[in-house]
Amino acid sequence: MGTFHLPSFASMSVLLLGLCFLALLPEFAEGITRHYTFNIKYHNVTRLCHTRNIISVNGQFPGPSLVAREGDRVLIKVTNHVSNNVTIHWHGVRQVTSGWADGPAYVTQCPIQTGQSYTYNFTITGQRGTLLWHAHISWLRSTLYGPIIILPKRNESYPFQKPHKEIPILFGEWFNVDPEAIIRQALQTGGGPNVSDAYTINGLPGPLYNCSSEDTYKLKVKPGKTYLLRLINAALNDELFFSIANHTVTVVEADAVYVKPFDTDKLLITPGQTANVLLRTKPYFPNATFFMQARPYFSGMGTIDNSTTAGILEYKHPSNHSISSKKLQLYKPTLPSINDTSFAVNFTRKFRSLASVKYPANVPQIVDRKFFFTVGLGSSPCPKNTTCQGPNGTKFSASVNNVSFVLPSTAILQSYFFGQNNGVYTTDFPVKPPMPFNYTGTPPNNTNVSNGTRTVLLPFNTSVELVMQDTSILGAESHPLHLHGFNFFVVGLGFGNYDPDKDPMNFNLVDPMERNTIGVPAGGWVAIRFFTDNPGVWFMHCHLDVHTSWGLRMAWIVQNGVQPNQTLPPPPSDLPKC
Repeated sequence: MGTFHLPSFASMSVLLLGLCFLALLPEFAEGITRHYTFNIKYHNVTRLCHTRNIISVNGQFPGPSLVAREGDRVLIKVTNHVSNNVTIHWHGVRQVTSGWADGPAYVTQCPIQTGQSYTYNFTITGQRGTLLWHAHISWLRSTLYGPIIILPKRNESYPFQKPHKEIPILFGEWFNVDPEAIIRQALQTGGGPNVSDAYTINGLPGPLYNCSSEDTYKLKVKPGKTYLLRLINAALNDELFFSIANHTVTVVEADAVYVKPFDTDKLLITPGQTANVLLRTKPYFPNATFFMQARPYFSGMGTIDNSTTAGILEYKHPSNHSISSKKLQLYKPTLPSINDTSFAVNFTRKFRSLASVKYPANVPQIVDRKFFFTVGLGSSPCPKNTTCQGPNGTKFSASVNNVSFVLPSTAILQSYFFGQNNGVYTTDFPVKPPMPFNYTGTPPNNTNVSNGTRTVLLPFNTSVELVMQDTSILGAESHPLHLHGFNFFVVGLGFGNYDPDKDPMNFNLVDPMERNTIGVPAGGWVAIRFFTDNPGVWFMHCHLDVHTSWGLRMAWIVQNGVQPNQTLPPPPSDLPKC
């Protein structure tokens, strides 16, 4: 047996010094492990003179920030102390080979039941910016949501001016009654659900609602400074316009991807989308305050909460003596009209990837598989001996390629991983509409949808082109589609019916925007491309929760690759059981 000699103190010191030096080099700057505890509990919250016993994380509404750096491993122990089943989705996190931590109920996991815990375990790979976490079962995300803040790796900087301060701005919806009761009743009757009672900024409706003047978010700033606002639309069912009176912002990131900066005084942000914007304050004390307002963009035919939430941008006086805001002039922004689809599409077109050496846009140039999906509303027959409140006495439904997706009673990912399908799902999702029609013209007489748990099965690293086409069935409407497990490139969008011969000639394959959520234009289409470089089962759905509840959802199954880092590992031991 050989002899082991302890190194001298001097040589040990040199070794440690060398290791410390290597740790400072970018290629050796590995992430750390961060631990979070999320306790799902009830607590009372009062808004608009209505007190509700809401479900929240750690008694906070909105929920706590999850902060990490690119490359960090994150472990969040979620314990359910309420009577509802719960899951949490880390919206936009790529979850590379960690699909067990993605969170959509009955897709990647069974829900966390009362009294149980589950630790979500994932590493943030190749992402930096703002995302969000939220519940992913029924409508619980109306109060279960919060920001994910991904900082650059240590010793790396932003590709834009370093801000004086960073501030999360979360948009949400407030219901005076339990949203679970609202969607439960709507699914029973087949009619449209009751709409929210207010929109909120960081959980506060603002002074434009009755009994809400004290519940107003105030952003206090100093003159001549640059602030990074991390905008997050966590609203349940509504895309939102946003503007700050007499101020322009610079958009620098969206969905945790840096973009070519552009200036704007108005933004559109769909549920599930995020944007980082730079707010450069005025160089002097302006003797005024400024409304920050958000209100819905809606192009459909149903009812809508057509109200406006407002926060206040306040400047700190340079002399530090306080001036009553009531004595200052209050400026209000001008927002687009509620159905301004032209603004919506033109704003979407402004986003471009940096496409630099450091932040390349790896757009698939050659496509292995093409898919054409119609997305929109439809109907289902009313059950016998009942009265339904949907169109012409039917029940509202929604579909992709006329398939209204039915969630199974056990998780698809578990069934797939262990080869125990037993009728849980099929892999025959249609690659194109079963019955072509004039998608944005006169709708067909039969608007009934089919039902099923149908998925698409693809090999690892397939290059995919997907065109999503809105339909005019029960009214043309914008649909913000969210894809789990991947970012995609938005290579084209337009109005009317997609033309497979002409429209691809105008695709942007150089610097298209890279996102995880994109609005399919009302009466139009959007084309995306991505690589299936992440094995697992990945949900794709409209991020208007009413449409998701009606079935506008499907799933992609991506097979393992040949390398160990292209393979989904077995599930963790604490994965919840159904």
